[in-house]
Amino acid sequence: MGFKVAILEGDGIGPEVVNCARKVLEAISKIFNIELSFEYGLIGGAAIDKFSKPLPEETLSLCKESSAILLGAVGGPKWDSLPTNMRPEAGLLALRKELDLYANLRPVKVFSELSDSSPIKNIDGVDILIIRELTGDAYFGEPRGIFEKDGELFGVNTMQYSQSQIKRVAKFAFEVAKSRKKKLTSVDKANVLEVSALWRKVVSEVAKDYPEIELEHLYVDNCAIQLIKRPKSFDVLLTGNIFGDILSDEAGALSASLGMLPSASIGSSYALYEPIHGSAPDIAGKGVANPIATVLSVGMMLEYSFKNKKAAKLVEEAVSKALKAGVFTPDICPEGKKPSTTDEMCNAIIKALEEGG
Repeated sequence: MGFKVAILEGDGIGPEVVNCARKVLEAISKIFNIELSFEYGLIGGAAIDKFSKPLPEETLSLCKESSAILLGAVGGPKWDSLPTNMRPEAGLLALRKELDLYANLRPVKVFSELSDSSPIKNIDGVDILIIRELTGDAYFGEPRGIFEKDGELFGVNTMQYSQSQIKRVAKFAFEVAKSRKKKLTSVDKANVLEVSALWRKVVSEVAKDYPEIELEHLYVDNCAIQLIKRPKSFDVLLTGNIFGDILSDEAGALSASLGMLPSASIGSSYALYEPIHGSAPDIAGKGVANPIATVLSVGMMLEYSFKNKKAAKLVEEAVSKALKAGVFTPDICPEGKKPSTTDEMCNAIIKALEEGG
């Protein structure tokens, strides 16, 4: 049976990195005889320019009809003056909500070829999977907005989680931990936030069904420190939407660049794959964007949506071989080396794929 992939290029460098990821998918499909078809849709700023909305109905329908979704990145200064609910990022948030993509998987794996490029030393062997709840918290809680009271403006965002929201992502994380090192770190701010107190209570209750998993609780501020001090001690890290957003970006320092970090957003019926970096409009069109995060996101698509772990492993190995061959985009280029273009990196990965397959 074939797979239909919805491609949402997004804004900025999105089309450049997604184009490379599609080429990688096509190369993999030939090696493993996977039947693939692709259909494009608009989201974010590109959708605003054409449809005056960040998530058109046509795009949402396309995503619901597809086996998996590949997204570039959205946003840019061109649309910053729009109301919050009409900005490019609102399209991404709406897509996550409409598809009920509640578990965001963000692996942080340090390639040995880049260990010297990281500002953190002695990080060989770091392999963390951050699982971020994606449908609740301050990004979706109500009330929200900017209001006027007594002649003064004030802003409101509501941190909000239900017991069922926490329970389903916790069960997902514990199940994933079973297939890894059997350790789970749950991150909250239960000492000052009631929503976090509920988070810790529910996670602790779910843990009773997984006695083989070691459970550690950390406050988010302490976790931010420990990620730098002892990154090798983490395996699966579970947290809420806003804390997960911040911590996974911090973890980008471990891997030398956000351009190395992929992600998968998974729900009961749909799955979306995207790099965690932004649209980087300052380098768009210059041919220097790092496509590795998007390529590794395709690797996650192969594993989670297409159930082909062998193909996913081959993608990761191809990235490693390209780096070993001395191909580095500017964001990860060691001092004294000549930086490569986006196309050169892409071609090096595909060459490694074909040689390895």
